Amino acid sequence: MTTTLSIMPFGGVRENGKNMYAVTVGEDIFILDAGLKYPESDLLGVDVVIPDFAYLVENADKIAGVFLTHGHADAIGALPYLLSEVKVPVFGSELTIELAKLAVEAEPEAKGFDDYHVVRGNSEVSFGDVTVSFFETTHTIPESLGIVIETPEGQIVYTGDFKIDTTALPYYRTDLARLAQIGAKGVIAVLADAAGTASYGLSAHESELAEYVLDSFRAHKNGRIIVAAVASNIQRIQQVIDAAYKVGRKIVISGNDLEKVVRTALRLKKLHLPMPENELFVSLKNLSKLAPEETVILETGKMGEPIRHLQRMAQGDDRNIQIQEGDLVFITTTPSTAMEGYVARTRDMLFRAGASVKQISTDKKSSGHASKEDFQLLLNLLKPQHVIPIQGEYRVLNAAYHAAEQVGYDDDHIWLLAKGDNLRWDGEQMFLGGSIQVGSTMIDGSGVGDIGSIVLNDRRILSEDGVFIAVVTIDRKKKKIVATPKIDSRGFVYVKTSRDLIREAGELVEKTVAEGIKNTKEFDWGNLKNSVRDALGKFLFEQTRRKPVILPVIMEANQNGRRRKRSASKTNNKSTDKPVAAPKQAARKPKPKKKVPGAQGQGNGAQQKKQQAPANQQVKPAGATEEGAKKKKRRPRRRKPKATQGEQPVSAE
Repeated sequence: MTTTLSIMPFGGVRENGKNMYAVTVGEDIFILDAGLKYPESDLLGVDVVIPDFAYLVENADKIAGVFLTHGHADAIGALPYLLSEVKVPVFGSELTIELAKLAVEAEPEAKGFDDYHVVRGNSEVSFGDVTVSFFETTHTIPESLGIVIETPEGQIVYTGDFKIDTTALPYYRTDLARLAQIGAKGVIAVLADAAGTASYGLSAHESELAEYVLDSFRAHKNGRIIVAAVASNIQRIQQVIDAAYKVGRKIVISGNDLEKVVRTALRLKKLHLPMPENELFVSLKNLSKLAPEETVILETGKMGEPIRHLQRMAQGDDRNIQIQEGDLVFITTTPSTAMEGYVARTRDMLFRAGASVKQISTDKKSSGHASKEDFQLLLNLLKPQHVIPIQGEYRVLNAAYHAAEQVGYDDDHIWLLAKGDNLRWDGEQMFLGGSIQVGSTMIDGSGVGDIGSIVLNDRRILSEDGVFIAVVTIDRKKKKIVATPKIDSRGFVYVKTSRDLIREAGELVEKTVAEGIKNTKEFDWGNLKNSVRDALGKFLFEQTRRKPVILPVIMEANQNGRRRKRSASKTNNKSTDKPVAAPKQAARKPKPKKKVPGAQGQGNGAQQKKQQAPANQQVKPAGATEEGAKKKKRRPRRRKPKATQGEQPVSAE
């Protein structure tokens, strides 16, 4: 009997980052990576973007595990949010698992999760008739792995982020012999990193980049060196450490995420120090004690992304570090196409602040991803029946498509998938078996998924045309406006120089509200606000050709008075099943009478209490028993006085 196979991307195709793929074998789902991506410039205020897990949550009982290729955010960044929804085993190399733990512990909903399993390049994990194995790859972080899912029908291979660098250090090197062995056993399909296939030429070897970093440090003899790096790019951090040591500078780490990653890598001996730690590293609070010419600041920002933090430093918004004359800002990360404009603006700000700027990607072709030649070599080693390019926008996947064509693959064996596509294997051929709706989940602060297209559109309008606020007070009962409308705006026009526009807008609001409350039989707050919004929107666009966010605020003049009466009524009618209103006589105050000593005085007092009782008590329902009436007349017991601290109880008699 043929085992059903399917491959479904949840991210990583037709976009940069956010790698996540589900391979279904029979009834088991194997999740490959769970990454995030940093937002593009049009996602205002959004911190990060993660895949939509809805399908996986619905099928949580079928998930065999999550298999991680490496410790970068585009592979592990969404793991905390996934584990807060489903509790499944997580597999990865030692460093990858330790970095994943740091991310998971920072998420309150997933904190305490501990079902981790460390694997190596020669490890195998069995799930019935399915075996998951691994192979070592070259990337900018140690212990990167590719994943092989071996089924009775054949193998599915996922490369993760990789490149082929023959000069790489042992714990960064791709195992080419293992790739050839995998290919000899037969591969149905390969999900191959294609991020570098759209650019021409080979990437520089890491040994060459290490020399470039050292030369840049030696050339800047005066002033501080501020290095912007991705927090989890261990290889680049190692190059910075080596260069700082050779030119006699101390390193100051800026950023909690970066410090955690460095501490973890040092503990696992994935970073090597050429001198004692306390002699090489200086705490951020002691930065002012270092001379500029002996300082290297290694910085990254929130969630390990350095560029936005650089911009804050250039604007003087960082409380610890400000850019100053003579600084060299060394950007060692390669921005995505979507971020190039943002990086260019950041560089301009840095120059304005007095710094000089170097960017590694402008002088060298630096990449941790497969070039076109690397991609084609991989296909020749694995010899898969079907090729699925991943990791890139559509133009990048299209470049990989043509690269596969040059190796000999035809159109029926190359798949450019979109998120949610269900690519199926029936034992003989692959075909697209429909798709499901898979979106993106945006995270802003502690909110997960509460930012949608409407909120983003409002933010965009606010950033472009501002907000226009109209406040008016009405008396709904008398159907009239109590006070002249008050108009205010932010980011739309400067009020003091636009008095005529503000006055005409106020008159329009007054007219619209007056018509709305007079001509409507049944009052509706929503309709009234919409009428004001529509009238103002049309008027403001005619006058300014702008479309601000319009906020009509309509208040009622006698609203508080009614609330006080209602709350007073509730206080008087406390308790039981059916509250009954008190008789009208109870509301009248009894005339004051002269107190007479003796029994008569007591009788008057009792009578007065009897008259006042209905105001605070409910009227007794008809049919109450005589026994109940007797209970009411019973005198209360005399309570024994409580003993104060340090005294003995006193008898009541």
